[in-house]
Amino acid sequence: MTAAVLQSPRLHRIREAVAARPRLWLAVTLGFPVVYYLGMFAALLIRFQALPNYTETFDWFGNVAEIIRSTPDWSDIWPIIGQEWLFEVGRMNYDYGAGISEWSLYINPTKFGLILILGALTATVVNLMLARRAACSTSRLNGGAAAGGLGAALVGMTNVTLAWVVCCATPSWVVGLAILGLGVSTSLWLEQFGWWIEYAGFGLLLASLYVLSGEPKGPDGTPAATAGGHDDHHIPNTAMGASR
Repeated sequence: MTAAVLQSPRLHRIREAVAARPRLWLAVTLGFPVVYYLGMFAALLIRFQALPNYTETFDWFGNVAEIIRSTPDWSDIWPIIGQEWLFEVGRMNYDYGAGISEWSLYINPTKFGLILILGALTATVVNLMLARRAACSTSRLNGGAAAGGLGAALVGMTNVTLAWVVCCATPSWVVGLAILGLGVSTSLWLEQFGWWIEYAGFGLLLASLYVLSGEPKGPDGTPAATAGGHDDHHIPNTAMGASR
C-alpha cells in the first residue's frame, strides 16, 4: 500500500511541481517563519504602542536534557519539551517591585518546527498552483487556493506564541485573539478547541494539495493521462529552476 501511494500520479505531480521551481519552494518555506514571527512582533508594537525593553535567551538544549533525565515516564517527556522556550522579547513594567512582563513574544522550537512545516506545505501549494495553471480549471485552482489559504490561517493562528498580563500572562495562541480585540473570556474559552482547529487547518492544506494535483480533463471531459498513469502536462525545468 505504501509503494502504491509513493507511486501515485498525484504525488508524482506534486514532486514535479516542486522540482520545477526549487528556489521558489525553498524561499517560501524558509521565508514563511520569518514573516510569521515578524508579523506577530509588529502586531504587538502596533497594539501597545511601545517598544520592548528586555530580551532573554534560554538554555533549551540543557533544559531538554534535564527533562529527559528527570522525567521517568516517556509519555510525559514530549509534552513538557513542547512547552520549553528558546528566546523571549517583551516589555517589562517595573512599577511593581522587581517588575512584571506586560507582554512578550517567545520562540518555542516545537512550534517553530510546526510553522516551518506549514511553510513547506504552503510553498508546495504555491508551486503546484503555478505549475498546473494550464491543466486545472479555474474552479479547481480557486478551490485549492481557498482551502490552502484557510488551512494556513488556522494552523498559523493556533501556533501564535504571545503572552499578555491581561490573560494572566499565560502564553497561549488565544492571547493573539485577545490582543486583536476579542474578549479575554471568550478567547480563553476557545483555547480548548486549539488542537481541533489546528488539525482542521492541516487537513485543509492536504485537501488543497489533493485537489490541485488531480488529473486534468481533456476537451471531451475525460482524463488526459498517459499510459503510464501520469498526465502529459510535464513541467520542464530551466537553468534558473523555473518552468519554461
